[in-house]
Amino acid sequence: MSLTKTDKIKNYFKIAGLGFLCIFIYFFISSIEVDFLDMFNIKYENLPLTIKVIYLISWEIIMICLIMLVLNKKISRDFKNMTNNHKKYFKKYFKFYLIALAVMMMSNFIINIVLNNGLASNEETLRETFEISPIYIFFSSVVFAPIVEELVFRQSIRNIIPNKIIFILVSGLVFGGLHILAGYSGPMDLLYLIPYCAPGFAFAYILADSDNIFISIALHLMHNGILVSLQFLVLLFS
Repeated sequence: MSLTKTDKIKNYFKIAGLGFLCIFIYFFISSIEVDFLDMFNIKYENLPLTIKVIYLISWEIIMICLIMLVLNKKISRDFKNMTNNHKKYFKKYFKFYLIALAVMMMSNFIINIVLNNGLASNEETLRETFEISPIYIFFSSVVFAPIVEELVFRQSIRNIIPNKIIFILVSGLVFGGLHILAGYSGPMDLLYLIPYCAPGFAFAYILADSDNIFISIALHLMHNGILVSLQFLVLLFS
């Protein structure tokens, strides 16, 4: 039975509402994780490194659980679908990840070598943190980021924007832009929108085409896992 126009509108607002709620959870929890300690007169900067790592990972786990709870129906459906069709999906969509990776590599080469611009501020911050606490960086980058970023910057935005092309553009730009803003130090950092937006566009296209969030999560996890593993090797042999 086809839905009436009123039913379609109600259904859209329900789905979009879930998307907005996930985005709110992401930014709200990110904004209070340090301030929360102030309620108990505890200064985050005075905590031992091990306690800091445990504390931050705990907040990230809470965020994952809350967002997954909000999107539980979609997640359950997509997980079953991914389990039954993972080989087909991997064969179909892995090439789009490779294209994004090639764009990242070429654009980074131009920015870092030809323009001699060095690392993006966000990347410099990541490497400094990696040297201090590789365990936290591994969990945050390889486990937390692929899950939460795909659920928030992909699935939640998809819930809000049904138009495929507009969704891909918005999702990719927001994803890349927030990575830049995290360590923005000047106009030259905007050049890094190219390598950061490339996977954002690719993952957004994959979600829009497949309607399964676990494909982009899996590719994002693999991508971050490779990068962090390379960082481990650099740290071990430097």
